[in-house]
Parts: sequence; C-alpha cells; structure tokens
Amino acid sequence: MAQNIYDKPEFFEGYSQLGRSVHGLAGAAEWPAIRAQLPDLSGKRVVDLGCGFGWFSRFAREAGAAQVLGLDLSEKMIARARADTSDPAIDYRIADLDQLDLPEESFDFAYSSLAFHYVEDFGRLVTTIHRALVPGAHFVFTIEHPIYMASLNPGWRLENGERTWPVDHYSAEGPRTTDWLARGVIKHHRTTGTTLNTLISTGFAIRHVEEWRPTEEQIAEIPALAEEVDRPMILIVKVEK
Repeated sequence: MAQNIYDKPEFFEGYSQLGRSVHGLAGAAEWPAIRAQLPDLSGKRVVDLGCGFGWFSRFAREAGAAQVLGLDLSEKMIARARADTSDPAIDYRIADLDQLDLPEESFDFAYSSLAFHYVEDFGRLVTTIHRALVPGAHFVFTIEHPIYMASLNPGWRLENGERTWPVDHYSAEGPRTTDWLARGVIKHHRTTGTTLNTLISTGFAIRHVEEWRPTEEQIAEIPALAEEVDRPMILIVKVEK
C-alpha cells in the first residue's frame, strides 16, 4: 500500500492552507496550461486519479461530463470532497493507486494532478488506466518534474553567488524521503525517459509534453513564481489510447 501521508493531521492541516486547496483550480498556477490540453468533456465518463478535495471532478461535471469517479487514498480528502459536492453524478471512493483495479473500457477520459509521484509501481498503474479507457480516449496528468524531485537533498543552493537546484542521483530511480508539510514524506523518482517510455510501451501515443513554467503575466501578478523559471517543477503529459 502507498504511504497515506495526507491523513496525518499535520500534513492535512498544512495542505488545506495551500493556495490550490483554498482556491481550487484557480489557485494552481499550472491550471491554464493543463486546461489547454483537455479534450471536450461533454458526455464523457471521467476518472480523476488522486482527486483530493474534488476540484477537478466538479469542474469536469461543469464542463459537461456525464459521470465522474474521483479516487483518493486519503479518507480526509474523500470526506472533504463529499462534503463539498452535491452532485449524484460524481462518485468519490477511497482507493490506493498502487493497487488500483478499474473495469475494462469504462472511461472516456482520465486525469490526475500531482499524484503519480507517490505511486511506486507506475507501470502497473499505467496498464490499469490504459485498459480502463476506450480506444481514442485521452489521458492528461501532471507530476512533480523529475529534475525537481531527483535530489536526495532538494532545495535551492547558493554556489559562487548563483542560485542552483541540485539534480544529484537523477539516474538513480526509486524512493525519495523529504520533509514537506510533515516529516518523512515518500515520493518515487523516475526519469523523464522512464515516465514517457512506460506510457509508450503500454500502448499510449504521446500527444503533448510540457515542462511547465509560469507566464510573464503570472510572474507580474505573483512575483514569487519567478523562481519556477529557474528549474522545472511540474511535468504535464497528454497521451491518447
């Protein structure tokens, strides 16, 4: 079973105060870039993997999706999603993505935001998603960029007056333990090549890969975003079955 860090009180409290938790999709700076990659959701059956508070699940319904299944390992996340949703066409369930099983060809679109870096067996998960989608269906997801999470000691460093981000152990794939909102958060590092080749070998066709960076307009509005230009934090991928 994957680590259920989100149900730890200190982690959940800290996560609940993040901008993307308070303001939803509008609070995620990468959302405009993600939205540009979404297909028409009208009438589609959607699965939201790592749905959190249910922000995307509700957006999908507003965009015309017929049904949405939101899955998350965290009981606290699912409880909050259910409390904030009054739509019988959205079904929230507790599920471990490392052990996920979905009915064959039961969805027209799959989505995930910043969840897969917590998954140890990415290959198994991708195979499960591929099987669950109908032919021609799209799958859009984001993860922490491998450059962002590769280091055994991530964080900005000052070297010769220059601020740098470490990428040590980049090719050494596997678990990384960091302290973020709580101590001992476990993530699973994979290179960009491994991520994309796993999708390809499973049968997905790559349609878009974006090493996200904020726009100049976003930086002007929120100057703190300027540091995201100096190293990629988020990888956006769109594939098609």
